[in-house]
Amino acid sequence: MRRVQGTSGSRFLGVLPQKGFCMTAAGTVVHANLEGGKGALKAVRRGGVDGRVRGFEEIPHTGRNGWINLLKFWRENRFQQLHKHMERTFNVLGPIYREKVGTLSSVNILLPSDISELFQSEGLHPRRMTLQPWATHREIRNHSKGVFLKNGEEWRSDRLQLNKEVMLSASVRRFLPLLDEVSKDFCGMLQARVEKEGRGEEGKRSLTIDPSPDLFRFALEASCHVIYGERIGLFSSSPSLESQKFIWAVERMLTTTPPLLYLPPRLLLRIGAPLWTQHATAWDHIFSHAQARIQRAYQRLSSSQARRSATGAAEGQYTGVLGQLMEKGQLSLDLIKANVTELMAGGVDTTAVPLQFALFELGRNPEVQESIRQQVRTSYSQAGGDPQKALQGAPLLKATIKEVLRLYPVGITVQRYPVRDIVLQNYHIPAGTMVQACLYPMGRSSLVFEDPLRFDPGRWGSSSKEDGRRGEGQGFRSLAFGFGARQCVGRRIAENEMQLLLMHILLNFHLSVPSSEDIKTYLTLILQPETPPRITFTKL
Repeated sequence: MRRVQGTSGSRFLGVLPQKGFCMTAAGTVVHANLEGGKGALKAVRRGGVDGRVRGFEEIPHTGRNGWINLLKFWRENRFQQLHKHMERTFNVLGPIYREKVGTLSSVNILLPSDISELFQSEGLHPRRMTLQPWATHREIRNHSKGVFLKNGEEWRSDRLQLNKEVMLSASVRRFLPLLDEVSKDFCGMLQARVEKEGRGEEGKRSLTIDPSPDLFRFALEASCHVIYGERIGLFSSSPSLESQKFIWAVERMLTTTPPLLYLPPRLLLRIGAPLWTQHATAWDHIFSHAQARIQRAYQRLSSSQARRSATGAAEGQYTGVLGQLMEKGQLSLDLIKANVTELMAGGVDTTAVPLQFALFELGRNPEVQESIRQQVRTSYSQAGGDPQKALQGAPLLKATIKEVLRLYPVGITVQRYPVRDIVLQNYHIPAGTMVQACLYPMGRSSLVFEDPLRFDPGRWGSSSKEDGRRGEGQGFRSLAFGFGARQCVGRRIAENEMQLLLMHILLNFHLSVPSSEDIKTYLTLILQPETPPRITFTKL
């Protein structure tokens, strides 16, 4: 199996360290013998180096002045390389550090045992970092906020209603056939293209392409089918300009969000800063696109209900998440619009980009690819056309998604504000402090994973050799969708969407790559390849 290149000789990420150190606020270096790996770290966290819990101010940090740090971020382009900055900082300061950038302060951690402690203190109404630019846009445009931007009892009430339509197994069973249909159609489109443009003898042609534009169209088509209950025809030879503009708007929104997190949005609004204008314009287009789709779906649902009332017919086919929410009437129309818009905005890049990484890793790891294909073929032949049975019989598909997101997490952090004081790495963390679990460094840490730079979906199996490495916090090694009550609300849609597409691709194509060099990545609000990988699709 090919290994992803990583930081060599690192204390916490590449090679098991012999010594760890932390720099206190006073600048003294406190050595802790870390031989024995996580067991020793656990002892340090609970008992302390010298038997006492250290104060918050003693946590290693990257500098006290947030504005100087912000200037460094701008000058050194750290916004786009924040995942690498975190990796380097953990290497230098150890498994916990503080950082202040502009107005934003956080404590950053990477060990699952510490994340477990954080999870236990998240409370009944977990909070994550509010994306203030998004919230400000809603406020100045008088839009309702969806669950992504809400907190407290209001969040919990809305979230429980949404869970019924997007998270529960009964709802998943209803929308799986829709995702399966789009996945099959995508592969049909790709087969026709390979046959038309590819090289080689008929029936066994190969085509090397950058699949990213097609994957973005797939993600939008799949999302619309599940959320609105309608197909929008993105696999046609001339997809609509409206949908292309929506994809562009989502990308612009994601790109402009990170720099705005560290500055007061309303100040930028008052001075007419171009960055804010671009951000707000992108959101305006996203809302306009969603509003048009919602209006069409509402009209379709109303006419369908009228026909059923007139004829006394039973309920028809599944109407999508939007239709289900409207029919049940537990949320106001404004709240339905807000949450559906958030689901759409969060459902394109966050699946299309991981699929790029997945195709690349499968292409440069042919033995892994073939083992998954064999499992998929067996399961698919026994499932009788039932997509749920096909996925259940091929657990390596889900493991592949977990492995891709371990190495290339969509969002590089998960944030929480503990509701009570806690102790992490023997440092006191006051209630209300923003603590970030840093997923990119954790996924590449040898303290957490055996041979972490190797692409190996088998590591997630129940009989994996890594069982002995899991120990405390074992359930917190795969957090790409977050954890607990505040995990990603679109998780079930995204997981199944990616698995079904990979299933149909592996049934129809052999994957290879013209170049197996590691992909360089950069960060917008999500982790992306600097240059989309080219993939060779060969018909089976």
